[in-house]
Amino acid sequence: MADRIAIRCINKSDRTNPYERILSIGGVNPDGNRWKMSQADAIVRIKTGKYTFYVNRGGSAVDVIIAKSQFGHEYLKTVADGEVPNNLLSLPECP
Repeated sequence: MADRIAIRCINKSDRTNPYERILSIGGVNPDGNRWKMSQADAIVRIKTGKYTFYVNRGGSAVDVIIAKSQFGHEYLKTVADGEVPNNLLSLPECP
């Protein structure tokens, strides 16, 4: 069974394409230590069933999924919940 992990911050590039915007995601472990991984590593971990990720918005968990651009590039985004911009892209920058 996959571990369910909250994403609390991201690092973005200066690119505007969604699949190129997120460089890494991060959060805080239960022991209080910070963690960070690249978007590519997060995608692999989702595909292998090791982790599922979510973003906490307004007290609700919004799932993070793998999306694919029209050119076949995979990237992370939250499921559609009517929020603009995407909840993931709204997170603060990771230290």
